[in-house]
Amino acid sequence: MVRTIKLSDGKTLRAIGWGSGSGGIKGKDNNRLAIDAGVHALNANIRHIDTAQAYETEEATGLSIKEAGVDRSEVFVTTKISGTVANNKEAIKENVLGSIELLGFKPDLLLIHNPFVVEDGNIAKFWTSLEELVKDGTLEGVSLGVSNFRPQDLEAVLKIATIKPVVNQIEFHPYVLVHLEPVLKIAKEHGIVIEAYGPLTPVLRHPTGGPLKPVLERIAQRLSKDAGKELDSTAVLLLWTIQSGVVVITTSKNEERIKGLAALDSVPDLTAEELKEITDVGKTHHFRYYSEHMTEDFPDPDLPTVDFPKRSRK
Repeated sequence: MVRTIKLSDGKTLRAIGWGSGSGGIKGKDNNRLAIDAGVHALNANIRHIDTAQAYETEEATGLSIKEAGVDRSEVFVTTKISGTVANNKEAIKENVLGSIELLGFKPDLLLIHNPFVVEDGNIAKFWTSLEELVKDGTLEGVSLGVSNFRPQDLEAVLKIATIKPVVNQIEFHPYVLVHLEPVLKIAKEHGIVIEAYGPLTPVLRHPTGGPLKPVLERIAQRLSKDAGKELDSTAVLLLWTIQSGVVVITTSKNEERIKGLAALDSVPDLTAEELKEITDVGKTHHFRYYSEHMTEDFPDPDLPTVDFPKRSRK
């Protein structure tokens, strides 16, 4: 069973995406590593790849598809506009064409990487320029979306949009659910699909694992028994994310871990009780790893947390 999610513009994408944004493969110096990791993902039957200008892996993404011998039409590719871009159509067009040249094709989905890429802060004007690029053929057939958008950013775009964003890619896991409530409310009202980066943060980045640790471990034992193979807390978190209607974007350069990610489609679902328990326990605690994008003018909730150095936006 291949789990998929449908976007509001009619496109369908796989609920499990492999990202080239971390795992030691970012940057031009790691181009060969990024290509090889992309080939591993495609050979494992992953057909959803997430890249970005900031990752410097767009060229590697296009080359990995060629080297894997997979037809371009079989792979859903997302990229993101990054860096401070002058807020006029020609500058934005030049920026977009740079990504298309590196990829070797138009992406299926183009995201604004975060609301701070806009030079003058006028995100609505920026969005209108992207819409014009769709209409003039530059981005014909390309879906538009956003990333790291707070409530105020979404509202600014939706107020003027003639093409609504189909996706908001954000840090998403049980420990940010309370903080994200207004973001998720807007997304639901407007048919915006949530994509999750950092979905494994409670397991991989939280200093202690927090209150979810024993819950995830217990469910992993049950899941392993039913699946007939050993599964850990990461599998449980990814299933919880997908069954919450959210697209998973996670990354690794390790071939065996990539195979494990792809094999998640053959793992049975969590029960309704397990989903609820993870959600309820997650809402008792707050922990955000990628704080640089979402917390400016969008304060954290008043919940128990742990001391952790705040990341700054570069």
